[in-house]
Amino acid sequence: MAETNAAVNQTKNHPYYTPQVDSNGSSINADGSSSGVDDPIPVIDYSMLTSDDHNQRSKTMQDLQNACLEYGSFMVINHGMSDSLISRVYEALAKFFDLNEEEKKEYESNDPMDRIRWGKRDSDLVSSEFIKMVVHPNFHCPTKPAGLTEVLQECIKRLREVGIQLLRGISTTLGFEECYIEKRMKLESGCDFITPNDYPLRPYSENQLGQAPHYDPGLLILLLPGLSNGLQLEHYGKWINANPQPNSIVVSIADQIEILTNGKYKSVFHRVVLNNNVRRISLPLFIGPSLDTMVSPLPECVDEHHPPAYLVKTYKELLEANQYHEIDVKSCLKNVRL
Repeated sequence: MAETNAAVNQTKNHPYYTPQVDSNGSSINADGSSSGVDDPIPVIDYSMLTSDDHNQRSKTMQDLQNACLEYGSFMVINHGMSDSLISRVYEALAKFFDLNEEEKKEYESNDPMDRIRWGKRDSDLVSSEFIKMVVHPNFHCPTKPAGLTEVLQECIKRLREVGIQLLRGISTTLGFEECYIEKRMKLESGCDFITPNDYPLRPYSENQLGQAPHYDPGLLILLLPGLSNGLQLEHYGKWINANPQPNSIVVSIADQIEILTNGKYKSVFHRVVLNNNVRRISLPLFIGPSLDTMVSPLPECVDEHHPPAYLVKTYKELLEANQYHEIDVKSCLKNVRL
């Protein structure tokens, strides 16, 4: 979905937007409302991005650049993951979340050596259940229910392949060779997480949020969004509904791409709004650098008019910059902006 040159130039010159926040920590629109609007995010046809047809690939690469500049997020279609696989992922995760609480509490831990953590967000403001897992370079997964490990391994393998190809495209849009980011961030040993979320039905609750507004760490977030819409993205002071197509992947720019590009491509501010009529299970994959990789603005993104805007730290230090352990995968941007 190509944008006009004027829109792209406006985005390039747009200062880092700090969303207004109300007393409950929820970003609000210019009119004071907290509802989202239907403003479709860009769509990237993955089959065209990997096409042997130079014209198709060139056009899709331009669409990708515009999406990164204007929205920081886009929907990927024709990605090659079968509808059957995606359905099996949702079914297997539902079986995990439906286990009795004692079985799930086996993974309720603050031990920094644990690579799996289960927990809940349940208050007047937010409501969801989650299971965090490190899936690369080593794969970790709960032992129950039967079949969960196999379907997640198959899913993550494919999602990661899509993510790496998208990062190659992003590298190209920045004027680098396609494997530049991949090699510089040592993605072969990259530290990747998944955080499946279960947003249960709460039809009699006034709570409207499954997750409060936030940024995410990593390079890219690839989201299997579930069977109902809930994701909202902040875009020039308003919340827009992602409205993903069935079995599409919603991709968002995350903190470390913002740092690498010295703010040219922005990490996406987003939240989850509950649909109290439909249970929603989603699965985001956080693709990140290796933990020992130094993350800093790329020399090619720095000049006298654009001095370095972020501290230089390892990815591990960035994940822990806000007093959370790396497994907690919290955003670090507020701690590293100069």
